[in-house]
This record gives sequence, C-alpha cells and structure tokens, in this order.
Amino acid sequence: MTQAQSFSSTIFRRKPVVGARAPGQAADEPHLKRSIGTFQLTFFGVGATVGTGIFIVIPEAISMSGPAVILSFLIAGIAAGLAAICYAEMASAVPVSGSSYSYAYATMGEVVAVGIGACLMLEYGVSAAATSIGWGQYLNELINNLFGWSIPNELTAAPWGVDDPGWINLPSVILVVMCGLLLIRGASESALVNTIMVSIKIGVLLLFAAVCFTAFTSSHFSPFMPEGMAGVTSAAAVIFFTFIGLDAVSTAGDEVRNPQKAMPRAIVGALIVVVSIYLLTAVASIGAQAWTEFSPDDEASLSRLANSVTGSTWVGDIIALGAVISIFSVTLVVIYGQTRILFAMGRDGLLPKTFAQVSPKTMVPVNNTVIVCGVIALLGGFVPIDALWDLVSVGTLAAFITVSIGVVILRRTMPDLPRPFKVPGYPVTPVLSVAACVWILSGLAPVTFLFFGLWVAAALLFYFLWGRRHSKLNTGPASSADEVSQ
Repeated sequence: MTQAQSFSSTIFRRKPVVGARAPGQAADEPHLKRSIGTFQLTFFGVGATVGTGIFIVIPEAISMSGPAVILSFLIAGIAAGLAAICYAEMASAVPVSGSSYSYAYATMGEVVAVGIGACLMLEYGVSAAATSIGWGQYLNELINNLFGWSIPNELTAAPWGVDDPGWINLPSVILVVMCGLLLIRGASESALVNTIMVSIKIGVLLLFAAVCFTAFTSSHFSPFMPEGMAGVTSAAAVIFFTFIGLDAVSTAGDEVRNPQKAMPRAIVGALIVVVSIYLLTAVASIGAQAWTEFSPDDEASLSRLANSVTGSTWVGDIIALGAVISIFSVTLVVIYGQTRILFAMGRDGLLPKTFAQVSPKTMVPVNNTVIVCGVIALLGGFVPIDALWDLVSVGTLAAFITVSIGVVILRRTMPDLPRPFKVPGYPVTPVLSVAACVWILSGLAPVTFLFFGLWVAAALLFYFLWGRRHSKLNTGPASSADEVSQ
C-alpha cells in the first residue's frame, strides 16, 4: 500500500455499530444512562424547535416575504420533513448518540464525520446563543408589563450592536447558567422539565391563535407575495434553522430506552406537531396584523400583537410568559444536544478525553456542560443576535444533507442491515431532501458561507494535526462499510 493510499484509507475509515452501542464502543467505555421514553423524546424535538421560529424570527420572516411567509414555513417544513424521514431511518439503523456526526462516521468516513461534527458544533452553539438573546427580549416585556420597569439597555444588549449597544446581555447569560445547572442534575430531570415547559408553550400558542382569529382580516393576505419568490426563499432560509430540534432528537441515542423504535417515532411525531403549530401561528399573526407592520427589529412581537388585538395587557402577559418558558426549553434542549455530540466525538478519540468523561453520580457529561455553557454565555452576552441566525441555518442544512446521502450509502453498502423504519419512496425521498436543502442554501448570503467555510477548515486542521493521531480506530482494526452490523 502506498503512502497516499494509507493516508486515504485512514481518513476515510468507517466505524461499525454493534447493537445499540456507539461506533466502536466497548462495553466498558464511558456510557450514558438510558432513561428517556418516546413521549419525552418527542417533546425534546418539539421543545428545541417550537419557540425561536415563532417568538423571535417570525417578524423578520414576515417582513421579508409578506403573507407568503406561509409558503416559507411550508417549504422549510417540507425540506425538514424529507430530512426527518431520512433521520428516522438512520436513527433506527444506527441508534446512538452523536446525531449526523455518528451517521457520517458509519457511512462516509472519519474526515467527513469531523466536518459534520464541526457543522453541528456551530449549529448547536450558535443556535443556543441566539435563542438565549431572544429570551431576554420577552423577559423584559413581561417585567415591564407586570411591574412597570425594564432592565436597563446596558444589561440587555451586546456591546457590539449596531443600534443602541450596551455592556452585556445579562438575561442571556443567566438563562444559559440555569440550563447548565439543570442539565448537570441529569438527563431524566431535564427531560421532565422540558416536557412540562413544552406543554405550557403549546397551550400559550393556541391561546394566541384564538385571540388573533377574533381580529382576522382576509385583506391582510393581499398581495400574497409582495417580495416575490426571492423573498419566500430568503424567509425559508431564516426559518429553517429552527428545525434543529429534529436533529436534537437524534443526539439522545445513548439515553433512550429502545432507541431503534423510539427515535424514529419521536422524530416524525415532533415534525407533525411543529409544522402544524408554525402554520397556525403564521396565519393567525398575519390575519390580525398587516404584514407591513411587522419589523425585523420588533421585540416581543407576539405579545404586543396580542395586546393590540385585545386592547388590554393580560393576554400579552401570558404570551410573554409563554415565550419566556418556551425559549428556555429551546435553549435547554439545544445545549443538551451540543454536549452529547461532543461526548460522542470525545469517546471516539477525535476530541480530548475530558469530553468523554461522565459523572459517576448523575451519568451525564458534566465537563461538556460547563464548557459548552461557558462558550454560549459569552456569545449570548456579547454578540448581537442578527449576526447569528444564518450561521445556524447553514450548519443545519449541511447536517440534513449528510444524513440524506447517508441513507443512500447505507442502503447500497449494507442492504441487509436491520432497519425498523425505512424511508418511504426510496430513493426519491432522500434525493428530494438533498435538493430541497440545496435550494434553501441558495437563499443565504455569501458572507455566511465564508464564515462557515473558515470554521470547518479550522476543525479539519485540528483533525489532521491532532484528531487523526488520537482516533480510537488507531488502536483497533479500521472498519469499512461492510463491517457495519447490528
């Protein structure tokens, strides 16, 4: 074997999946406690998805596309749905933590898995920071409505903001710290709290829709597409990052009871709930207020819209409280997903050992939680929110594309691999999933791809300088696609 062949075979080596353990994981390696059921896992997906796109992004999306934001939600939902179906098959065939990182490792090789891991770290880290920033907006609205005073701008705005900069976004930092403390207590406790918060947020959004429909005006939907198809695509790209919650479901593979059945059911179930709520809220919002009155800079827009419709503040107070709870759950689950991806990479030897360490008492990766929350708190406290959205979308889309391609590869290389769930309409469905994601990518600004490319390049440089030499596969037989087994 030549040196070039040896290098190529090393960086593209694939890892087997044995039973429900992680790729290459021995029985005595660090592992997590299986304590999450199907219902809680479904609410993980809903919790990480419903919130940001409704409470924070919807005014920006409406201002970009007008009433046709309904099409934007549909396009993003269809693209996410196609990818979700592919996730469901991969989750049933490769039921481990790590999400699309682990799926890429089993189908495309180590170097691709590292690149996808970088995408996920960007996707989850930036998403958590962005949602924590939006949390402060609704918290301020709620405090103002209840007590008549607001947190000073110096403590609610990043110092580098273009408009009215402050010192630090303190509510963002506080939220991240609270999520970190809850996650350190344990996965089952976090899942229970998330389930309660998701139930509350669904009830609040149904109340919001009911209030808005009392002021429904059909003329608000004409003209339907004032910004043309370009506006629809741009809005869909902005909205799409909120579907990160579907990926978050697949980060819990090592902590789910009966993951081969529970994970596909949770992914599909979360998708149905999320798309239904998104469409209902979008229609209700535009029906109650002309699209030209929505602004990208409008803070706590749903709360103020509810107040405008009712002529009082009590509904707006409930909406603001629901948003505070809702965005808390989004941030909680996204941080959870980030820590589990780092755990999987650390266990595989592609990150330092500290990322694979698990608390013997709570059976959770405490080190990961502290590190992740520290980084996210810095982003949320000091970086303006408008600088974060598109970076999340490009990371999410890259992960979705990888999973869709992985389904095709695994079908070809391991046709007899047990799959409790199979993609309907194969191979058309994964191909359409890739095409839809590429189309949405076209709506992102070129500068987004520049920053994204620099981030992935830095991750790959780390891999070639450190990760490749420390990979767990260096101590065992390198595997190929035909070694993937159950």
